[in-house]
Amino acid sequence: MQEPDSRTTAYTTLASGPDFRHEIEIKRSRFITVLRRADSEEAARDLVAGLRREFHDARHHCSAFLLGPDRDIQRSSDDGEPSGTAGIPMLEALAKRETTPGLADLSDVSAGVVRYFGGILLGAGGLVRAYSESVSSALSLAPMVRRSRLRICSAEVPHAAAGRLENDLRAAGFVMAETSYGAQHTVLRLALPDEAGEISAAAERLQSLTAGGAVLQPEGTEWVDVPFP
Repeated sequence: MQEPDSRTTAYTTLASGPDFRHEIEIKRSRFITVLRRADSEEAARDLVAGLRREFHDARHHCSAFLLGPDRDIQRSSDDGEPSGTAGIPMLEALAKRETTPGLADLSDVSAGVVRYFGGILLGAGGLVRAYSESVSSALSLAPMVRRSRLRICSAEVPHAAAGRLENDLRAAGFVMAETSYGAQHTVLRLALPDEAGEISAAAERLQSLTAGGAVLQPEGTEWVDVPFP
């Protein structure tokens, strides 16, 4: 989990799940792009290590990654391709990807591109375009979410009422964080903008839905995945 000391309050990343894969062919060379959500350099580098094992007969396993809410960690590798023709174009494709019109805020993403040489030289310019296109085309298809730093507020409710209440809160547009279960109660957790008005409005809605039986208690902040509308 990211520490809440960043000046950024939201950014875009890959949706949680398995690695996303996409392949293109350019002049008989195969470019296999694999995208992975990663929140540390170790996790980002693990992607390339795994690709080297899986595609051990390929000539190149190039990589790039962006990490952190402020995207302050950026790395790339050409892995034997001519300097500047693979890793940097891949990194630029990640950094310049507009997740919404006019907004390039993609982060916590590691990209690996495996190249199988097809016998036709692409030249420096061709390689730059190929590696950039490989990552850009994969990003255009990969599932994304907004990662927002939100205030967590919790409420204890009877087990029997928890399911219906959670559905009602979701239907009202609230983002739900992870639910926990105690011996006597279910603890519902709402992820709200860290603003007094938003928290007050949520508390009033909860009171209305439970006829005053549940009280909302503000807690700390967490990074939470929020689906795109």
